[in-house]
Amino acid sequence: MSLRDQIHQLGRQALEASRGLAVLPAASKNRILTAMAEALEARADEILAANARDFEAGKAKGLSAAMLDRLMLNPARVAAMAQGVREVVGLPDPVGEELAAWERPNGLKMRKVRVPIGVIGIIYESRPNVTSDAAVLCFKSGNATILRGGSEAFHSNTAIAAALQAGGESAGLPPHSIQLVPFTDRESVQHLAEMNEYLDLIIPRGGKGLIETVVRLARMPVIKHYDGICHVYVDATADLTMAEKILLDAKTKKPSACNAAETLLVHESVAKRFYPQIIPVLQAAGVKVYGDAFLTGLFPGVVHSATEENYRTEYLDLALSVKTVSSLDDAIAHIRTYGSRHSEVIVTEDPANAARFLNEIDSAVLLWNASTRFNDGGEFGFGCEIGISTDKLHARGPMGLPELTSYKYQVTGTGQVRG
Repeated sequence: MSLRDQIHQLGRQALEASRGLAVLPAASKNRILTAMAEALEARADEILAANARDFEAGKAKGLSAAMLDRLMLNPARVAAMAQGVREVVGLPDPVGEELAAWERPNGLKMRKVRVPIGVIGIIYESRPNVTSDAAVLCFKSGNATILRGGSEAFHSNTAIAAALQAGGESAGLPPHSIQLVPFTDRESVQHLAEMNEYLDLIIPRGGKGLIETVVRLARMPVIKHYDGICHVYVDATADLTMAEKILLDAKTKKPSACNAAETLLVHESVAKRFYPQIIPVLQAAGVKVYGDAFLTGLFPGVVHSATEENYRTEYLDLALSVKTVSSLDDAIAHIRTYGSRHSEVIVTEDPANAARFLNEIDSAVLLWNASTRFNDGGEFGFGCEIGISTDKLHARGPMGLPELTSYKYQVTGTGQVRG
């Protein structure tokens, strides 16, 4: 079979599986998911050995520190994957949920109910945990899944998928509910993206190049986010100790994540106090700082001069752009100009300023006195997440089970005709 024929075979199998999944009872799904979590734990050594092969190959290829961090698994991360599956077990099954019900004057009874989307393709890079997160969320929401991971995590993805399949099948997982594309040829991305007769939705997770390629090729809806240029704004009334804690968490705890802070905005009235407080701490943490003229004037030879390009850059690394602003309006204008509609934070003790920030900025997640890192499916109570969308249709922000469903109308009559 040609590569195209093999991809289409996966599509046909997924479509057939999706019809059974749409009516699978919640109790059956939860039993299967529990078995999947147990299999991930039981096969942890195999998964870590496979990941070690990928990690060493990645180092040899010269992958960046951010990419290697995304790729790397350890016992704690495998345990977190299994725990994420168990958290999904504990979540309500969205399929069949009644969203609305009403009766028309002619006696017709209308119901609007959640249904699975159908078949979802996930194309992703680096992060092997996506194999588990995507598979279990799609399965719990009644969708069949075709997963296509990157070459840098091929052995890890294969081992995780094998564990999920083995655990799930032991508890009654319908055949072909979760399929991993067994090769990483770039041509496979094109075939998946053009396979609209089988796929209802495609979700790319990775670099901007991958996402742009999928958007250009796709014949079905795409949910995506291009960049995570996330901002922390320290307002005139900010608690500066709180601001330091929030910024360090947002920038240094996991700089390779899309919800890491990339730009710090500081109100000019607190800049002379906050910069001497925060810059040495950032540099001690290994952060390379790119600042405006105000900041470089305070720290000549220490802080690098920021260019227009810096404020448009998602570093995914220990680097940070800094700008001094004259007002809340100035901060909002900067975020509107340079932001990617992902995550924005205001640190302030002024509720009116917080309300303006939350209401006037059009990003997926706005936070008041909390780190950007809370833009995460687990932190929102969704269990794991399928991704974070900066689109507006049909999902936005961290995507959990409800975002993997559509709806349909069920109409009951007693012989009515329109006439």
